[in-house]
Amino acid sequence: MPHLKFGKKPPTRKPPARKSEKPQAVASGRLILFNKPYDVLSQFTDREHGRATLADFIKVPDVYVAGRLDRDSEGLLVLTDDGRLISRIADPKHKQPKTYWAQVEGIPTDEALESLRRGVTLNDGPTLPAGARLIDEPPGLWPRDPPIRYRASIPTSWVELTLREGRNRQVRRMTAAVGLPTLRLIRHAVGDWTLDGLEPGRWREIPFKSPAGS
Repeated sequence: MPHLKFGKKPPTRKPPARKSEKPQAVASGRLILFNKPYDVLSQFTDREHGRATLADFIKVPDVYVAGRLDRDSEGLLVLTDDGRLISRIADPKHKQPKTYWAQVEGIPTDEALESLRRGVTLNDGPTLPAGARLIDEPPGLWPRDPPIRYRASIPTSWVELTLREGRNRQVRRMTAAVGLPTLRLIRHAVGDWTLDGLEPGRWREIPFKSPAGS
């Protein structure tokens, strides 16, 4: 039997010391919720035509809209000085839910609501699945100025839609695709932020912390 030689046991290596993680810096930002009235542009200037803009209501410098509303739509606008938050709200890839109240011409059938939930095909492609349900007229709803135009012989109803994408005039095109033209459109919520307690033309600032570099 051959003689076996045993070498010295290699020294035990100590694992490298882990650097203590520093807490992530948090920066204060400005976050404003605004109830945009009908016929107001979602921007601060309109030098060419002189129409009503956000500057007529909000005198806060260096804040920008995160997700616009059409001039003929009403409801919640989020404004901030934080570019990351603007991206999370406005960029469709983040799929930030936005909830709308649409007053439509006619009474939606179960089939129409199910079509909205599954997604309808528009001229720019099929929409993503959405939340859709028939609701009563929202309590405490303010009158629109000017009032909507509707046909006395055709009833109207309210549909709540929750979308995770933001195409041009998407809600109006979706309801029209199932035979329910939109007469009035109000955005009620963006994520967890809502219109609750905000009269048209009023805004409030809420506490907001933005993780630096997120």
